Amino acid sequence: MDILLHYLRVFITGGMFCVIAQILIDKTRITPARILVCYVVGGVILHAVGVYEKIISFGSMGAKVPLTGFGYCLAEGVKQAVDEKGLFGAITGGLTGAAAGITAAILFSYLFSLFFTSRDT
Repeated sequence: MDILLHYLRVFITGGMFCVIAQILIDKTRITPARILVCYVVGGVILHAVGVYEKIISFGSMGAKVPLTGFGYCLAEGVKQAVDEKGLFGAITGGLTGAAAGITAAILFSYLFSLFFTSRDT
């Protein structure tokens, strides 16, 4: 029964991020690209004020997978690198912290491009 509750919390957390984005798309004139950028920056800000850790403790991967999770990952990488390397870590930490996600995105994009072709709509 615990596993079902865990999945429910993950679904609710990720779903709320999607609901907020959909409301912004439907009710405002903000473009989806700007909403994506706002989500990444929002993840950084929520991490900086200490709120995002509480969201992750409730929703686990439902909070880590969306773009706010990418912003959190960048901020966490910078924080750890600054603690270890000083000011130089502010430059390298974000890429180090998000390297796995960036690599996966590039790899899967390449693989999909091998098997599927784009066409004009």
